[in-house]
Amino acid sequence: MSGINGQSDRESPGETPESEEPAGGLERGPAGSDDHGAALGPAVPESTAVIGRLPTGASLRRELAAAARTLGRASSVEGELVEIRDAIAAVEVEPVDLDAARRRVAAASGEEERLKERVAALRGRVQARRAVEAETDEALGELESAAAELSAAQSERIAAEQALRRARERAADARDARERRLELRDRLRNRRRDARRELARETYPAFREALAAVPGADPADAGEDPGAYDGPPLAASLAAVRLADLERPIVLGTEAARWVAGRGETTPESVLDAPVVRPCGRPGL
Repeated sequence: MSGINGQSDRESPGETPESEEPAGGLERGPAGSDDHGAALGPAVPESTAVIGRLPTGASLRRELAAAARTLGRASSVEGELVEIRDAIAAVEVEPVDLDAARRRVAAASGEEERLKERVAALRGRVQARRAVEAETDEALGELESAAAELSAAQSERIAAEQALRRARERAADARDARERRLELRDRLRNRRRDARRELARETYPAFREALAAVPGADPADAGEDPGAYDGPPLAASLAAVRLADLERPIVLGTEAARWVAGRGETTPESVLDAPVVRPCGRPGL
């Protein structure tokens, strides 16, 4: 997130949607998972997952939106987020092995050609024996057996070609489903961004006030909206977490603990107005 002096970049108004997307957020693949089997996350990230640890590694808007939700606030698009997430989960993409279907056709075609050559050779042998009035029973038996094998091979080749056609149709359906899911993912990402911005705007006046309780922070750095914040990112995270009403103690990382310890006589509990869990259980950090 930031260095020890909190000098890393925060989100700006021109930031892309992807830069605000929650870690582990979205998902491609069978219902409830992505193409690699990762679970599809909730429509709205759990607030604890966003601001339950400091530094958060999240954008200011994400922090403020998470804090707002702990206070019982919801954006105007909350219901739509759930609908889109459920629509993504409902999209099933069937795995299709076109290579296996192609190999089956190739193998069946090769076997058919081999047997055609064998049948042709056996017919020639029968004809040659008949030309010299030799006994043909054995040759005819071999020809009959080879012809039966050829008929079976032709049936297998036809079945393999039909299976390949069906596999191609399923593959086309799977491509359509993936495209649909990508569209839904983009829509969910955009709506999540809209929700964060809405909640962050609503919470910003309280955030500005909370900055006054954070050592090393200045309410004047807040500006008029989250995109205008011009102070240390870690100070902003501390203020955002101070706003929240989390059910668990805050996990205080070394960087955040040192930030507070190096800027006055106050304690992290006082700054955050919440219980904390210090790294490695060391009270001195």
